Parts: sequence; C-alpha cells; structure tokens
Amino acid sequence: MTPAIRVLVAEDQSAVRAGLVLILRSAPDIEVAGEAADGEQAVELARELRPDLVLMDVQMPRLDGVSATRRIVAEGLADVLVLTTFDLDAYVFGALRAGAAGFLLKHTEARDLLAAVRTVARGEGIVAPAVTRRLIAEFAAVPARGTRADPAVLEGLTRREREVLSCIGEGLSNAGIAKRLHMAEGTVKTHVSRLLAKLELRSRVQAAVLAQELGI
Repeated sequence: MTPAIRVLVAEDQSAVRAGLVLILRSAPDIEVAGEAADGEQAVELARELRPDLVLMDVQMPRLDGVSATRRIVAEGLADVLVLTTFDLDAYVFGALRAGAAGFLLKHTEARDLLAAVRTVARGEGIVAPAVTRRLIAEFAAVPARGTRADPAVLEGLTRREREVLSCIGEGLSNAGIAKRLHMAEGTVKTHVSRLLAKLELRSRVQAAVLAQELGI
C-alpha cells in the first residue's frame, strides 16, 4: 500500500482547525500528523514530526504564516499549502515568494481541499485552478525587490527543460505536460526536479512565475 500523506494543520482558530482535521481524516490516504495553533508551534512540530505537507493559515499569532512558511521551506521540512481568506491578498504573494507550494481559499469545498493536498504531495504545487493563471500573471508583475529575472538563468537548462518550464508557466500539471510534450509522466517529474535545482527555486509556483517573467 502507498503510505498515507502526513499533514500538519496550522490554524489558530480552533473551530476552523477542527473542521480541517475532520475533512482530512475522512480520506483513507491522508493522515493528520499534528495540529499547531500558531506559527512558532507549526515550525517546531514540522521539525519534530517531519510531515509531508503543512496546511498553513497565513494569519496567526506569535509567528505569521509567511514567516513560518519561509522557515519550514528553507529547512526542507515539508511542502507548505497556504490557506487564506482572500484569493490574492498580500499574504499569498509573501508565502509563495517564501517557497509555499501553492494556496487554497478557506471556503474551498472539502473534496477540493483533499485534491489539493494530493496534488502537492505528488509534487505538483500549483493549486486553486480557477485563479492560477491570474495569480501567476499578477505575481510576475510585481517581482521581488523591484527586479526582473535575468534571461541568463536559463542558459544551464536543456532544450527539453526549457519546454517543461514553459508548460509550468502555463499552469499545466505533470500529466498535462506529459501529454503536450509526448513524454512519460515520470520523465516530466525528473525534468521538473532538475530544472528547479538548476534554477535554485523552491517550488513549481516560483518556476511558473519565472517563466511568466521571462515570457517563455
């Protein structure tokens, strides 16, 4: 059997946290590894429990979700799926720049929440399909520190890796890329891993933004 996806739920509102836990526990392939009521606890539990994924609220006491995400991703503790009330607020941009794998709205349907968790666990970090393209476009339009990406960063990529990066920029999943480029899905995953490493990026979202910024 495939191991269950271990999720740490970080949410300061106990009622909301309980609801998220209830939804996650309804899926046989997902396990709730732990619960955190603030950002500091989320980081501590991520270090202790080493979950596959952290479901992270962005607005929390002691340490906000963006800062907590930055620490968790920087230490390679887990992927982070951000929860927010607004689809494109400043917290989302901050979390994605910190390396979050993607984001979900808090009013997301239960089935979509479970699907998103599975999507991130597969290494396909762009979620919330209804706003993905808009998110990437707006995110790319406000680059960090007012700088634009240097096209020279692509020089180390193979032709195939550039094609995969372009597809990521369109918001395609691994399956979609495989179909577009006539490749096996496993091969796509290998290309994605390699190009992220070469570009020193932490997530597919960052790769998508880079593709948008460079117009490839």
